[in-house]
Amino acid sequence: MTIDRSQPVHCRLSAAVVALVLLVSGCASVNLNSFSAPTSQEALSAAAGESDRALATDYLLREADRFVARKQPAAARTILQSDQLSGLTGKNLQEQQLLSMEAAVALEDSDWSQQIASDIKPAQFLNYSRSQLSRVADLQVNVYQLANLRLQAAMTLILLAESDTSADVQSLHDRIWENLRQTPDGALARETGTAIGYESQGWLELASVLRDSELTVEEQGRAIRRWQSNWPGHPAVETLPEDLRLIANLADSRPEKIALALPLSGPLASAGAAIRDGFFAAYFEDSANDPSKVSIQVVDTSDRRFDDLYRELVAEDYDLIVGPLEKDALSTLAKTDSLPVSVLGLNYLPEGVSAPSGLYQYGLSAEDEARQIADRMIDKEVKQILALIPMGNWGDRLEKALLKRLTDQGGLALNIERYFREDNLRAVTADLLGVTVSRERAIDVERTAGIDVEFEPRRRQDADGIVMVAEPTIARQFKPLFAFYFGGDLPVYSPSMVYEGNPDPSRDRDLNGVTFTDTPWTLGEENDFRQTAQQAMPEVGGQIGRLFAMGADAWTLSNRLSLLRYMNDAFVDGQTGRLTMDTQGSVHREQLWARFENGTPNLLASEPRPGTPADEAVNIEELLETRSD
Repeated sequence: MTIDRSQPVHCRLSAAVVALVLLVSGCASVNLNSFSAPTSQEALSAAAGESDRALATDYLLREADRFVARKQPAAARTILQSDQLSGLTGKNLQEQQLLSMEAAVALEDSDWSQQIASDIKPAQFLNYSRSQLSRVADLQVNVYQLANLRLQAAMTLILLAESDTSADVQSLHDRIWENLRQTPDGALARETGTAIGYESQGWLELASVLRDSELTVEEQGRAIRRWQSNWPGHPAVETLPEDLRLIANLADSRPEKIALALPLSGPLASAGAAIRDGFFAAYFEDSANDPSKVSIQVVDTSDRRFDDLYRELVAEDYDLIVGPLEKDALSTLAKTDSLPVSVLGLNYLPEGVSAPSGLYQYGLSAEDEARQIADRMIDKEVKQILALIPMGNWGDRLEKALLKRLTDQGGLALNIERYFREDNLRAVTADLLGVTVSRERAIDVERTAGIDVEFEPRRRQDADGIVMVAEPTIARQFKPLFAFYFGGDLPVYSPSMVYEGNPDPSRDRDLNGVTFTDTPWTLGEENDFRQTAQQAMPEVGGQIGRLFAMGADAWTLSNRLSLLRYMNDAFVDGQTGRLTMDTQGSVHREQLWARFENGTPNLLASEPRPGTPADEAVNIEELLETRSD
């Protein structure tokens, strides 16, 4: 910036304010080659006063670049969207588009991204220098994704894979597939017929052949193999996206020699037998299974140490061990760093115990149900709760899971009463609802005042709802007591143990109004597998039925472990719930909901939790179906 010293002395002010004075007083011009504006508006004002429009354009682009570098993308946006930069061509236009993409991505501005995306093509990044290719392509992809133009994002990445030989091929192919998978059917069909280039056509055909939602995972695997055969030399043949590689290898990775290790004598014999029967029922009903290739050996775990048994099974070259059911037996496996033969344990390790590599855990977890109850109550604005939970280790685990999930979401447990079956349930209920405290307060007043006080007991008024963890015979006593002690208006939520599993309206009328969670095996209205199983084995009902369903899901999981472990948001719709797996190999279940009406469970409609759209999850059986609405 220069100052005309022929001007009056009052024009020569301190450096701190000189720029502003020059702009507003007209005392001097601004040298755009050296002027750095504090704000975007001052930059635009300075450029507007410059008669050389080429110089003004260069200055505004330089200022926008400076604001982006200083992590002030909103200021850069003001400049880049200015009418002073309209109608640019050549290198100036490229620079404006590049800076606009950077700022839009930093701001996560979807509306601006749509405007930018309408002016560029997937091959746009190829106009930049080789050193900039990867960076500009990534910006294009991010802009397309913000604009919800997934196909254009995929095409950009395909072109980048062709032009940048130093790129991480696996990462690029994974990103290409993720965008193609989220491309709407119509857009994919239109592009498939017009795409130019071997690589692009191959990718689009791969996405097209896997769009059929009726394909099983095995059929999808065969479709991938056929595509690989039809497109020799295509880059994705050698380096499949990770999701597709898992599917393609699924048939090869299916365990062919399985040991089903269960307690078949002693106190857990009935549970072990039910799980065994469910496992084999699912095995024979699985249309993708080839019994000639799969052998299953049932092993009784009730009379021997599981670590010894495990070593024997490893020596016999089993591919997978399903079991044990006993928590103590499962814990013996946690003493090693890794397992040479993978284990699908039918229980969970104690809290704080890490699972070794190769150990998967699945069971009818009370903690999963407790978390779902907390979620449901919070979603229904039932945030201040009272709870009845049985004494014992099982109740301790359930209480801990319930409280953590509740407090994590802003809820509060006002009072928790732990009880034994033999307790006076009237007294337990009165304590829970605060009636005992109310009565004792009145007695204290009488003693202090020395006169009789007219007293009408009342429950605490700050509770929004009740969690009732109780087996049916106990729950049928608790529920009427809530009304007796003035809490009949409070909603009641329970885990699956509140329902015996078979409709009994005459006895369960006392449970009317109770909302509870249970397995699809128990509550599902149309379940061909359950109908077939119960026709063959009428005794499969109630809690035994839930264990039978657990065995069926153990078979399903045995062929899906890799997919669930390594695919984000993957799930299996099983007999015991929607099954997902965390990064530690523990399977979690999301069950159905019902409410007792006239003594009979009435299935409630599924309600996706706020912030978790249903299309975010990937059904393994419909893995490549589009997620777009």
